[in-house]
Amino acid sequence: METAGYATLSRQSGLMREMQVVANNIANAATTGYRSEGLIFSEYVKTAPGQQSMSMARANIHNTSLEQGQLTKTNGSFDFAIEGDAFFMVETPQGERLTRAGAFSASAEGDLVTMDGHRVLDAGGAPVFVPTDAESVQVGTDGTISADGQPLGQIGLFKPVEKHTMSREDGVMFRVDGDVEPALDGRILQGFLEGSNVNAIHQVSRMIEIQRAYEMGQSFLSTEDERIRAAIKNLIK
Repeated sequence: METAGYATLSRQSGLMREMQVVANNIANAATTGYRSEGLIFSEYVKTAPGQQSMSMARANIHNTSLEQGQLTKTNGSFDFAIEGDAFFMVETPQGERLTRAGAFSASAEGDLVTMDGHRVLDAGGAPVFVPTDAESVQVGTDGTISADGQPLGQIGLFKPVEKHTMSREDGVMFRVDGDVEPALDGRILQGFLEGSNVNAIHQVSRMIEIQRAYEMGQSFLSTEDERIRAAIKNLIK
C-alpha cells in the first residue's frame, strides 16, 4: 500500500475514535457533572535517507472541557454545585478521585456519600461527617458544613496543580496522576446541581462532519483500490 493509503487508513481510524467520543458526549448530555470530551489529532512523519517520507495521523489525546455547566435549583439539602475551577474529592476503592457531580446523600454511618456510595472528603482529606439525627444541614459557599446550627467541618474543594495530569476514569470521575491543591476560587452552592456542559447541538453537528469526512476517506480508498487493480491488470497483460 502506498503512503496515501496508509495516511487515509490512519485518518479513518482516528475519525472512528472521535465518533465514539462524540456519541458518548451526546449520551451524557443530561448527566449531572459530566464534562464534555474532545479528541486531538496529531501528525507523525516518518523519514529515511533515500526513501519516500510517510505521514500518519493519530487521534489518541483526549481533551476535557472544563467550562461551567448550567446550574439547576433543586432545594435538596445534599445537592451541591460548584462555581469556579474546582472539584469535589471522593474516596473510591481505586483511590481518591475528583468529580463535579454533587448529588450526594447521607449514609447510615453518618458519611456524606456519592450516588455510588463513595465518601466525600473534607478540606483535610477526611470523610465528611453528617449526623444521622440532624434535622437540618447547612453548607456555606466556602464549604463549611453545619448541622442544626453546629459547625461540623468543611467540604473540600480541590484542583490538579497541572491540568494535563487529570484523566477521565469514567463518566464523572477523574484521576489525577500528579499533585492536587486546594481550590481557593471555587464556591459551593447548596440546593443546586450542575448539569453537563455538553452542547448537544454542536455535538450533533460535529457528528455529521465526522461522518462526511469518513465517507470521503472511504471513497478515496475505493478509488485507490480500483486504480491499483487496473494497474496490476495492465502489467500482467
